[in-house]
Amino acid sequence: MFLSVFEMFKIGIGPSSSHTMGPMVAAARFLDHLRGLPFGVAGLRASLHGSLAFTGVGHATDRAVILGLAGFTPDAYEADRAEAALATIHDTGRVDVPGLGQLQFAPKVDLIFDYGPPLSGHANGLRLMATDAQGDVIAQETYFSIGGGFVVSEAELASPPPATGRPVPYPFETAAQMLDMARASGKNIAAMKRANELTRMGPQALDDGLARLWQVMSGCIDRGLETDGILPGGLQVRRRAHAIHTALKAEQGMNLTAPHTINDWILVYAMAVNEENAAGGQVVTAPTNGAAGVVPATIRYWLDHVPAAAPSRVGEFLLTASAIGGLVKHNASISGAECGCQAEVGAAAAMAAAGLAAVLGGSPEQVENAAEIALEHHLGMTCDPVKGLVQVPCIERNGLGAIKAVSAASLALRGDGTHFMPLDNCIEAMRQTGADMSEKYKETALGGLAVNIPNC
Repeated sequence: MFLSVFEMFKIGIGPSSSHTMGPMVAAARFLDHLRGLPFGVAGLRASLHGSLAFTGVGHATDRAVILGLAGFTPDAYEADRAEAALATIHDTGRVDVPGLGQLQFAPKVDLIFDYGPPLSGHANGLRLMATDAQGDVIAQETYFSIGGGFVVSEAELASPPPATGRPVPYPFETAAQMLDMARASGKNIAAMKRANELTRMGPQALDDGLARLWQVMSGCIDRGLETDGILPGGLQVRRRAHAIHTALKAEQGMNLTAPHTINDWILVYAMAVNEENAAGGQVVTAPTNGAAGVVPATIRYWLDHVPAAAPSRVGEFLLTASAIGGLVKHNASISGAECGCQAEVGAAAAMAAAGLAAVLGGSPEQVENAAEIALEHHLGMTCDPVKGLVQVPCIERNGLGAIKAVSAASLALRGDGTHFMPLDNCIEAMRQTGADMSEKYKETALGGLAVNIPNC
């Protein structure tokens, strides 16, 4: 199994990696498919199923599909150009597709929210269709957005394509294998992950890419700390990171500041990211948009508040975190629609705890222990966004996830790495819990906090 650090951490846009980025990526794939057909098409249609239908408007899935069919991609998204394109498409009922020309696409008619049973295969399904001049469907593909911006076609889900690329030197698929390889090689987790990455790219490209990831993460924190106002979506949720950060800065150096105030710093960094995500800003999936604040907040806490922290080691943090995230994705899920928020914030906390333990000098065994502690204490967490928006409880939940990550790393470093519950077993427990969880608690906004809200 090889999942690149740049697959686990992807630069994109909010508010959701599975509901915004994934559908946009699927639309781009469908356009590529149409460009390879031996005949022309006249129009486009799309239908959203399962969680993409139930929480699609709150997660901007409709906008993502429309813009994806207009040629926009998450990594090259330009907000002003996107708004202009949306207005034109709604006014004209046509979309100007690069390489395919102008095609009929009236969103109110041609974009369907199907609230029936989800498509078999995954809770996040969408069908994209092309029509001829008479409106008959002449090409169709089904895609599933499986979390973290990853997209697979129906055919790929049924029969995954074989792995490509050179074999990696450390092909661990479980945490147990990872620890065995670390002992045998004498390398830490980040070094093994780096060696794997270097089979796909050169060292400078890897270092530049890691630096770019942290640049975007850090910039997202800064924007969130500087911006005030009401988040979009209709809940009238006010941004709080700016005010909290202002108060924390004013309190710095005061003798009356309580020791537990450090938790507020960790919280505010995570909340800043997730407020930016909720506003549709640029974020890095870590491993998803809904959980995008945990890893950056933990890194910023380490850099700004832990003595001897070195920015040059951020790459080591990210490589370690991505190794843990890859294990969770490979053996369970990072999709809230598939396994609940335990798969998103829980996975993010495990990744952050592992990264922090690594840069604080932890052994591979202590790093694995940190990840297990963080994930264990998110088991059973549902995904129940109010009104389908990645705001309540998601913003605060990232802050608490970051605090748990720091605590898990600290606890693991107090021991020697031996512990009762292996990370592999904890990941399997998360998978089983997600499989048994009622669908209404998995990103449909049909249960939990999403339906227990004030009436006024």
